[in-house]
Amino acid sequence: MKIIHVITGLNDGGAEGVLFRLSSHDLRHKHIVISLSSEGKYGPLLRTKGVEVRALGMSPRRLPFIAFIKLIHLLYRHKPDVVQTWMPHADLLGGLAARLAGARSVVWGIRHSNLDRTKSKKITKVIVRVLAKLSWWLPSRIAVCAKRAMDSHEALGYDRRKMRFIPNGYALADSTKKWQGAQALRAEWGIDSSLAVIGTVARYDPQKDHINLLQSLALLRARKITLVCVLVGTNLNNDNEELVRKIRNLGLEEIVVLLDKRKDIPSVMGALDLHVLPSASEAFPNVVAEAMACETPCVVTDVGDAAFIVGDTGWVVPPRDSKALADAIERALEERQNVRWSQRCLSARRRIEQEFGIDKMIAAYHELWCESL
Repeated sequence: MKIIHVITGLNDGGAEGVLFRLSSHDLRHKHIVISLSSEGKYGPLLRTKGVEVRALGMSPRRLPFIAFIKLIHLLYRHKPDVVQTWMPHADLLGGLAARLAGARSVVWGIRHSNLDRTKSKKITKVIVRVLAKLSWWLPSRIAVCAKRAMDSHEALGYDRRKMRFIPNGYALADSTKKWQGAQALRAEWGIDSSLAVIGTVARYDPQKDHINLLQSLALLRARKITLVCVLVGTNLNNDNEELVRKIRNLGLEEIVVLLDKRKDIPSVMGALDLHVLPSASEAFPNVVAEAMACETPCVVTDVGDAAFIVGDTGWVVPPRDSKALADAIERALEERQNVRWSQRCLSARRRIEQEFGIDKMIAAYHELWCESL
C-alpha cells in the first residue's frame, strides 16, 4: 500500500517522533510525509531513511487556502491507498483534502488525551468541536494513542465506533543504556558520580508542570535528601527568567541543573537514576517509555496513559500534588540503595520490550489501514 501522512509540522515532538519511527521502520508499505508547515527536525531525517517529504509552508502569516489547494493536488496526483493524518489541524485539513482528492480511506490520529480549556488555543478548541461532528462521516477509522483519550473524545462528541487504540512503539536497539556514556555525561554536567541524579525531559510548558517538580524538590531538600535534578528541554535554560526566579526563591540553585534542548536524549536517560514526569496533562508520554527503555525507572503523575506505561515498574502519584511527588521520589531513591534496584531497572526495559515494541505498533497500524479500506 501507499500511505500518505499529513501532519501539521515536523519539529521536535511526540507525534512527530512516532511518525518518524513508523514510516522509517515499516518496510512493507511506501510512505510519503506531507508537512502543512515546514520540514523541521524530522524532514531531513526522514529523507535519510528513503521517505519522500513535502512541506507546504503554511504559517500564521500565510493563508491556509494556498497550502490546502497544494495538498489536494498532491493527494490527487499520488493517489494513496490510505491518508493518515496526525493531530487536529491535520485531521481537519488533511481529511477534507483527502476526500476532495478522491482518497478512499482517511485515518485520523488523536495524539492528546483531553482538551485543556484554560490552556488550549481558541482555534484548536473550535477545530476539535468541528472534528467531533465530522468524525461521524469523514474518517474511515481513528487511531488513538492513549486509552484515556478514547473516553475524553467520545465525551466531546467523537464517533467511538471508529476509534482504535494503538500505543506508541519504540526501537529499543537505539535506546540501550551505556554506563560509560552515563558517567561521561555526569562529568560534563559537573555532577559527582556518587550522587543520585533525577531528571525530567520536557519542554517548558504549563502542562508539563515543572513548578510541581520544583516544589517537590524543595520538600525533599527540607528533608535533607541529597540529590541533583537535571531539567532538559526547550526553554529550560538561564534565559528563562520565570523559571530561574522560581528556582532561586525555593533555594534550589545548588541542586537544579538546566540543560536546555539536547539531541542525545537516550544518553541523557541513561545518565539518570530516576526519571520524573510531573505533568498536569499528557496523552501517551513518550519520555516515560524512552526512559524505561534505557533501564531508568520512572515516577509519574497519573495523567493520560502514564500509569499504564509504567505498570508495576515505577511509582504513580496524583497530578499537581507536590507532597505525593516528593514522597514517591524519596521512596525510589531509598530503593536505589538496595539490591532490588537493578531488578526494577531491568523490569522497566522488559515492559517496553513486551508491550511497546516498534514491530507491535507497525503491525497494529497495518491492521488498521487494511480495516479502513
